[in-house]
Formats: sequence, structure tokens, C-alpha cells
Amino acid sequence: MRAIRVASAVLSAVTALSALSLAAPAAHAARVSDLTSFGFGVTPSAVVPGGQVILRVDGCHRRTTVSSGVFDAVTIPRGQSSATATVDRDARPGTVYEVTFQCGDEIGRTDLTIVGVRPTQHPTLHPSRGSHAGAGGTVAGFDLSNIGLGAALVAGSLGVAWHWSRRRPEDGGHS
Repeated sequence: MRAIRVASAVLSAVTALSALSLAAPAAHAARVSDLTSFGFGVTPSAVVPGGQVILRVDGCHRRTTVSSGVFDAVTIPRGQSSATATVDRDARPGTVYEVTFQCGDEIGRTDLTIVGVRPTQHPTLHPSRGSHAGAGGTVAGFDLSNIGLGAALVAGSLGVAWHWSRRRPEDGGHS
């Protein structure tokens, strides 16, 4: 009887630890090279080929050069905080490109994801009805860390349910 309790406790602990370890990679931790004295970012972080992104820099008191393999190099002049870049039309959907911000001798890096191609639209046949809320920044596909976390939670729940269904009273009697 004691062995079942110990096994159940171990199973619960392993489930909790695996859930934590699988969820950790999903958090976007800054790389050591991304820790700079200035702030930077790309908006949106996922864009279609041919789309535009806003390159933002904060706290850089010099000219900032922004480069990537998916758009031409852009210079943000001293005293300004943003610029716009157009993503190459031949960028491959599903590819993640590194975007480099250089302010003086410091370099910061972030990622830009290319998503599916937007459909060709004739303005008079298919007028725009504005943005479709609810899907902003969503990239379709499988995220293995989320699948693993879900599987671990389901396995843990089944283990706990099995344990509680097999549990007997301490005094040896029937319930």
C-alpha cells in the first residue's frame, strides 16, 4: 500500500517537473547578446512576404543601423526612434530571420517570422472590410513544447485519477 502512495507521489512530482521543463522553452528569454543599454524591436514580429515592419529603437543616442537577410539595411537617424522596412517579396513563409540593431558598438538581435502569402485581391471585386480581430500575430503550426506540456498534463491527470480510483481506506475495510 505504501509503495502505491510513493509511486503516486513520484509520478505527480515527475509530471510537475516535466510540465515546468517543457513550458520553459516556450518563454522567449533574451539571448546574452540581446542585453543592451538601448531598447529595440520589430512590429509586427510575424509578417507576410512584401509586408512592412516598423523598426523601433529607444535610448540610442547615435545613428542606428538595422539589418536582416529579409530586407535592405535601414538607418534610423540620431534623434529618431523608428523607421519602416519592406520585407522581400520572395521571402519563404515559415522562415525565421534574425534582425540586427547596431547602436554604436552595441548590437542587439531579435527575430522576424515570415508567415503565409496573402491572397491576391482586386480592390473593386473584394473591398477591404478592415482588420479581422482575434488572429493578430498567430502563426499556424505545431509547437512541440505545447504538445509535450499537454501530453504531460493529460498523463498526470490520468495517473492521479487511476490512483484515486484504486485507493482503499487505511483500516482495511470496504467503503
